[in-house]
Amino acid sequence: MKYLEGVDGTKRISRIGLGTWQFGSREWGYGDDYAGRGADEIVARAAEVGITLFDTAEAYAFGKSERILGAALAKHGVLDSAFVATKIFPILPIAPVVKQRAHASAARLGVETIDLYQVHQPNPVVRDGTTMAGMRELQDKHVVANVGVSNYSLARWKDAERALGHPVLSNQVLFSLAHADPLDDLVPYAASRGRVVIAYSPLGQGLLSARYDAAHRPSGGVRRANPLFLEENLTRATPLLDALRDVAATHDVTPAQVSLAWLIHHPSVVVIPGASSVAQVEANAAAAEITLTDTEVAELTAAARAFHPIGGLAAGRAMLRERLGR
Repeated sequence: MKYLEGVDGTKRISRIGLGTWQFGSREWGYGDDYAGRGADEIVARAAEVGITLFDTAEAYAFGKSERILGAALAKHGVLDSAFVATKIFPILPIAPVVKQRAHASAARLGVETIDLYQVHQPNPVVRDGTTMAGMRELQDKHVVANVGVSNYSLARWKDAERALGHPVLSNQVLFSLAHADPLDDLVPYAASRGRVVIAYSPLGQGLLSARYDAAHRPSGGVRRANPLFLEENLTRATPLLDALRDVAATHDVTPAQVSLAWLIHHPSVVVIPGASSVAQVEANAAAAEITLTDTEVAELTAAARAFHPIGGLAAGRAMLRERLGR
């Protein structure tokens, strides 16, 4: 496993982490067996292969993900060495609410100090002054070690730092070969300031596994609701997926592993893919050992920048047409 460098005052942060949205949730259809036994086995194996970054949120299954993750880390004796990140759901994120929710998350996780406490979404009404006042007090009382944000623009990330009066360590954003916009501003900023970009959905919910195309589309409800899997977008993704397959074949690895390796080629980036099985967490962790050439990185970056999926109203209309069979 590779670990983040250039970030002072933190535990070791693995370049490949584990996202736990699925823990206790029903959206992916994993069920109670996964939540009760599968998640525990995944966490144990993740720790064994060197993963230290575990990401969750109070919004994931209404706190159940935090409980499952904390219990599994404690059971396997790695709670103290893990870098545990969670998030506050930003409804009325004024200072007193921020403090109350942090204590609740810490209790569910079974920790005295949350390694990284993140604002899950920017609140369009409540500015970051009061939110960061709460975060600053949590840091002063050692309830929170590091503060992060999620889905913030660069300008608002900087504003949050000014309001906190300390570094806002990270910004967790949608980032992958299918959504490469953070390359333009967030990644350079993080690299220049010793900050971190945490890439969620780093595999485009499976698009970058290169298992799907316009003729072979996913059947699951979550993926079918994702505009990336529209027939037109799968067609548009063909050059990107072909480039992934070519690089994967060269290294004798999977396209998904190449996708993760491309992300962590950028020194300020870590990734938090989910895992539905022990085998999947092993495959994700193995991506940290892939060394892409500069030429391969450039080719993949060019293919990512050339991929322009339809979105917004156009995607909504296309999804409606597909459902109506027109």
